[in-house]
Amino acid sequence: MDIAAIIPARYQSSRMPGKPLSDIWGKPMIWWVYRQVKKARGIGQVVVATDHQEIYTVCQRLQMDCLLTAPDHPTSTQRVYEAAQRIPADLYLCVNGDEPLIAPEVVERVIPAQPEFAANLMTKIRTPAEAVDETNIKVAADTRGYALFFSRSPIPHPKGSIQFDYYKHLGVLAYSPEALEFFAHTEKGPLETIEDINELRFLEHGKPIRMIPVEADSLSVDTPKDLAYVRQVIRDRQTKEAP
Repeated sequence: MDIAAIIPARYQSSRMPGKPLSDIWGKPMIWWVYRQVKKARGIGQVVVATDHQEIYTVCQRLQMDCLLTAPDHPTSTQRVYEAAQRIPADLYLCVNGDEPLIAPEVVERVIPAQPEFAANLMTKIRTPAEAVDETNIKVAADTRGYALFFSRSPIPHPKGSIQFDYYKHLGVLAYSPEALEFFAHTEKGPLETIEDINELRFLEHGKPIRMIPVEADSLSVDTPKDLAYVRQVIRDRQTKEAP
């Protein structure tokens, strides 16, 4: 199976403009993401898909494959779809450009064991702060492992029992070509509009998303505080790896 990994990298961010270029020990954040994905096994090609010339120029300078895409894509999934039109593959992985801590072996886990319409990684939420943070997208899955709902609110609500684990989705997804086509040519529904979560476009129209549970210590960088945490983690890792 021919697998391509696409890393969407949008320049404009309401909290952190130019976020993909944020410095982490002498390299931009997008470099750290690209480096981790390149280590993952089974991926034929890794490409950054960006809307901004500065990100494109930095990627070229650092010898990272990169495509310039339209600046007006409202979602990362549509940016991935545009890039996929120029990269033939049987399966497209999407790894968000703000996941510099993502481990290669975790990226590999999103590749479904059998053909799926779409798949997404999820991991247990460890702290109450994570559960109530709206930047962490919570997910509930059915007994077969398919997503029932995504929300920025904690789900499920603990009325009948508190003996359960909250899960959040990770910014690592796998799309069949059919899934990307569907997303690109389907209007946003009311639930997606309310929650502002891309994956709800599939669920609102009865399309399946396989949820794959993983152990992961990754973090989506959404704020300067997140960036400071990531810098510290990477510094600690480099210190441990130093001879």
